[in-house]
Amino acid sequence: MAESITLIVVDDHAIVREGVHAFLATQEDLAVVGTAGSGEEALRLTAEHAPDVVLMDLVMPEMDGVETTRRLKQISPRTQVIVLTSYDQDEHIFPAIRAGALSYVLKDIGSHDLADVVRKAARGEAVLHPRVAARVVQELHGARLEQPNVFAELSDREIEVLRLIANGLNNAEIADRLVISEKTVKSHVGNILNKLHVADRTQAAVYAWREGVVRR
Repeated sequence: MAESITLIVVDDHAIVREGVHAFLATQEDLAVVGTAGSGEEALRLTAEHAPDVVLMDLVMPEMDGVETTRRLKQISPRTQVIVLTSYDQDEHIFPAIRAGALSYVLKDIGSHDLADVVRKAARGEAVLHPRVAARVVQELHGARLEQPNVFAELSDREIEVLRLIANGLNNAEIADRLVISEKTVKSHVGNILNKLHVADRTQAAVYAWREGVVRR
């Protein structure tokens, strides 16, 4: 008999965690080795068990699913991450995939379908919810066929803020330089991350340097 697929369930809502765990535990070929209510707990369990698969919620307090996924893949590169979330917007999809998630499914998925997604992930096979798959394909088509300016959606002010981020300024320093409030800076930064499909300001800065928005 083949060894069971080991997995960890990560969700900050206990009722979701327990419900998913309860069903998956009925599957003979799946073994839930732990559940986590936070990113930190998920990383600790991953270091302890190096599971085959992790079911990852995205929106969690303190450390979100994207950052948890990124760190988790550093701890256990062989572990496959399945995002299990209620969100299918670009600002969630692309950072999660860039962080290392293999599959991206929504919480309206059927129990047996979810078990199959886990089995496929253990074999290295990706599964994307149809709406998510459509967005990924659109993004690839846009990048390959149109080769658009990746910064075209940014306003002039957002380009200014991005340049200052790339030069290492924090929000308070940017606010002082542009004579605007720190709250306004935070709003611009959020818009920049969403439009560039990156998870944090460090990735935005790297992107800016690589694409030539900032010159040495």
